[in-house]
Amino acid sequence: MKKISIVLVTTILMTACVSKKKYVALEQQNGELKSQLTKTRVENEELEAKFAKIQDRVDEYNSKLNSLNEDVEGLKIENDIKIDVNSDGSVMSNATKRKMRETLKNVDAAQLANAETLKDSMNLAVQYNLRKAMDENIDEDEDIAVNINETVVMISISDKMLFNTGSYRISNKANNILQKLADVINSEESIDVMVEGHTDSRTISTEKIADNWDLSVLRATSVVRKLQDQYNVAPEKLIASGRSSYQPLVDNDSSENRSKNRRTRIILLPNIDKFFALMAAN
Repeated sequence: MKKISIVLVTTILMTACVSKKKYVALEQQNGELKSQLTKTRVENEELEAKFAKIQDRVDEYNSKLNSLNEDVEGLKIENDIKIDVNSDGSVMSNATKRKMRETLKNVDAAQLANAETLKDSMNLAVQYNLRKAMDENIDEDEDIAVNINETVVMISISDKMLFNTGSYRISNKANNILQKLADVINSEESIDVMVEGHTDSRTISTEKIADNWDLSVLRATSVVRKLQDQYNVAPEKLIASGRSSYQPLVDNDSSENRSKNRRTRIILLPNIDKFFALMAAN
C-alpha cells in the first residue's frame, strides 16, 4: 500500500512538472505574440501616417494642378476675347483670327498670295464665307465684292445681279442673294444696314425716273422694301440712300467700266467678330 502511494505521488508530481513547463512555454509564446502584435500595430500606424502624408501631398498637387488648369483656361479665354488693333487699322479678337486662318485654308492660293496685309486676308476670308453662304454662281471679279474698313463690311453687288437694265424693279434672280443677306442681318440684332444705289454716268429720264439721282435712290429703296416686306428685316435697321454717278469705281469710258459702276452697295455695321462668326456659321 505504501508503495502504491509513493508511485501515485510520483506520478502526480511528474504530471504537475509537465503542465508547468507547458504553461511556461505557452506564456513565453503568448508574450512573443503580444510583442509581435504590438510591433505590427506600430508599423501599421507608421504606414498609415506615411500614407496620410502622401495623400496630403497628392491632394495638394491635385489642387495646384486644378488651379493651374483654371488659370490656363482663364488665360485661354482671356486671350480669345482679347481685341487687337492691327497696324492696318483692322480690329479683331484672337479667336476670330483663328477662324480666319481656318477659312483661308480654303481660299485659292493665287488670291492668298496677293494678300499683303491682315486686312487683305480678312477681306478674302469674308468674301469666301459670303459667297459660300449665298451659294451663287458669282463672278468673283465683277458680280460681288466685299471690303472691310475697320468694323464696317461693304458688299458691292453688280446691277445685273439685282435689276434689269435701266430699271429699279428687282429681278427674280436677286431673291437668293437677298434671302442670304437677310438671314445674316436677322441673326444679329446689332447689325444696321445702309443700302446705297450707284449708277454710271449716262443720263436717264423717263416718265417714272427723273435722273440718275432718282434711279439710284429708287434702286436702294426697292432693295430696302424687299428686305423688309419679303425677308422680315426690321425696318429700323435699314437705311436707303442714292449716290447717283458721283462715286464711280472706274472711269465711265467704256461699256465694261460703266457696268462696274452700276452697282448696289450694302454696308453692314456690326461688331466684326460677330459678323465673321455669323458668316462662318452659314
